[in-house]
Amino acid sequence: MRFRRRRQCFPSCASLHKVDEDEIYWRRRRGDEELEWSHSSTYVILQLAQCFTNAMVGPRSWIVGLFNRSGNRRNDKFLQYPLSPLQEERLQRLQDRMHIPFDETCVDHQEALRALWNAAYPNIELKGMISEQWKEMGWQGPNPSTDFRGCGFISLENLLYFSRMFPASFRRLLLKEDGNRATWEYPFAVAGINVSFMLIQMLDLNAEKPRNLPGLNFVRLLGENEEAFDVLYCVAFEMMDAQWLAMHASYMEFNEVLQVTRTQLERELSLEDVHRIQDLPAYNLLHQ
Repeated sequence: MRFRRRRQCFPSCASLHKVDEDEIYWRRRRGDEELEWSHSSTYVILQLAQCFTNAMVGPRSWIVGLFNRSGNRRNDKFLQYPLSPLQEERLQRLQDRMHIPFDETCVDHQEALRALWNAAYPNIELKGMISEQWKEMGWQGPNPSTDFRGCGFISLENLLYFSRMFPASFRRLLLKEDGNRATWEYPFAVAGINVSFMLIQMLDLNAEKPRNLPGLNFVRLLGENEEAFDVLYCVAFEMMDAQWLAMHASYMEFNEVLQVTRTQLERELSLEDVHRIQDLPAYNLLHQ
């Protein structure tokens, strides 16, 4: 397989609009990214190879390999932003959802997984909760529950929300209907879990209150719509797939694609005229 370390990526939609952002924040952000991407090519190849090995030989999630180098950075200036009671309440409910692990013995969790299968393959009967059929959806093995260890039940809720609210987009991505696809495509379901995990990190949702500009702007959107995280997930998944096609990427470049998607989404969340999730330029990628 040929590795492409540098690509000409399509510009973010955010670059076409005026951005209301803190210059110090973004200068530090760019500096941190330059440091992160200055590792030797040997290290990058080894990391990607390890992710590939983990996915092929056992029920480990990609999440550990893909995001070890990621982390949230403090900026005390943003800590001063006061949250409204409604924003605090909705943020707490979202954080409570994040801390629910997937439990394969829980009837509700089993039913949610079955509902996802029925949304994906309405005319194909599922033979069991442990079945080779699950691999068709992009799980790493016959038991999907092993893939939820890194992100919990919320990642299944995100996929299920995507299938119900934007079924056309969901099926296009599931079936890889658009564009000139690589021979070695990303597995849909596991990629979806990684999108959930990326958003949680990007928005700093494990902190009591987000400590970065995109995270705090997201909390404002959450105050307008309690489903903001689930909708943002659908937007992010579509952005990731569009970037995948634009970069002519294949399996081993998934981490690079997700990083570019994260950067674009951060900038869109910093646009001054974004007051609802629907105001994000990339929202137009979604099809119901």
